[in-house]
Amino acid sequence: MARSREIFAAVFTSCLLMAPVWGATTGALGTVVASDGASVGGAGAAVGTTVFDGDKLSTGAAGSVQLRVGSARFLLSASSLATVRENVGIPEATLLGGSATFSTANAKAFSLSALTAVIRPKSDDPTIGQVTMLGEKQLLVKCMRGALTITVGDDSRVISEGSAYRIVLDPAKSEEAQTQPPPQGSGTKGSGGAPRMAAKSRFVWYATAAVAVVAFLAVHEAIESPARP
Repeated sequence: MARSREIFAAVFTSCLLMAPVWGATTGALGTVVASDGASVGGAGAAVGTTVFDGDKLSTGAAGSVQLRVGSARFLLSASSLATVRENVGIPEATLLGGSATFSTANAKAFSLSALTAVIRPKSDDPTIGQVTMLGEKQLLVKCMRGALTITVGDDSRVISEGSAYRIVLDPAKSEEAQTQPPPQGSGTKGSGGAPRMAAKSRFVWYATAAVAVVAFLAVHEAIESPARP
């Protein structure tokens, strides 16, 4: 009997020691579906590679990598860097440099953070957006399908299909935002091209040339088959 108690105590202690490890196990977030000159977590990003919460993605000068993340697709362009994670059940990426495109089949399929901005689909309609980092306080945000919402703090605005905006963050400290005149002949379908400088503004936007309604290859799978694993 004493021997049995010793064995039970040893097994129970081992389980307690292993519990933190089991609890820390991170579930799969997505899968690499296309890759060229890219890495995930410092290793080669071969097609079929599983991407986990917290992984860092990077691409070479002529590289790219595309992920299937639930009912969304995420494409990281050449010379770009991003991390991926899950936030309250919603997959999201943080763009650290370069350019990224995402496609969603519903409003909660994906979100993309860049600097202090968060860009996400406005509705459950199929949506395609692209974000490019232009500098420490500037982004180029394009909406190629559907509509996007860009939020910085408590300042949120909508970018409609076919529109592109250059975003200047922290306008109170931006000399350009203070002095540049409103853009002329933007040619977009957005909600006004002039920069807005209200007291609560966290950013100003300048309309750029309209963008074509296009999609990158394989994005349609996420749009047309939202339930596809």
